[in-house]
Amino acid sequence: MRVYLPCTLPALARLAGDGELGPAPLTGYAVTPALVEWYVSGDTEELEYVALTDAARASLRMLAADRADGLPVPARRVVVAAEVPDGSVRTSPDLEDRALVHLAAAVPLSEIAAVHVDDLQAVPDVEEAVASVFAADGGDEDARFQVDGAEAHELMWYATQEIPDLLT
Repeated sequence: MRVYLPCTLPALARLAGDGELGPAPLTGYAVTPALVEWYVSGDTEELEYVALTDAARASLRMLAADRADGLPVPARRVVVAAEVPDGSVRTSPDLEDRALVHLAAAVPLSEIAAVHVDDLQAVPDVEEAVASVFAADGGDEDARFQVDGAEAHELMWYATQEIPDLLT
């Protein structure tokens, strides 16, 4: 099963050093039966894009939380796409979280299919979104506008061999 795992550049550096994304449990996003049922007219590619977008939003939340803790994290959303065994994925019982999944174990680098990262041109909009994401989650329309600005940027695709280049 393809799972999209929200990440940050510092966490990506740990993945490169440790050879796995963790620690477990991990929260990710995938094309789940609930997502398929909700998004009846979409094909697999569209559904995967929904899951990727949900993971990118979760990456914004991770960036905001790290910054609230005083960590100097770069304002670039990161999503790790992994191919994991179906049996290692548990879907959310909450129907509102249609794409949400949980993994009980760390994901080894060998299961990572690709990494999606914001282009440097997106950084100003991601900065504004990081500052606004929790307010947007709470229903603030102005904050939602800021988050939409970041989400207007497509994440760039990178092969796993390119991870060291992303960290320099």
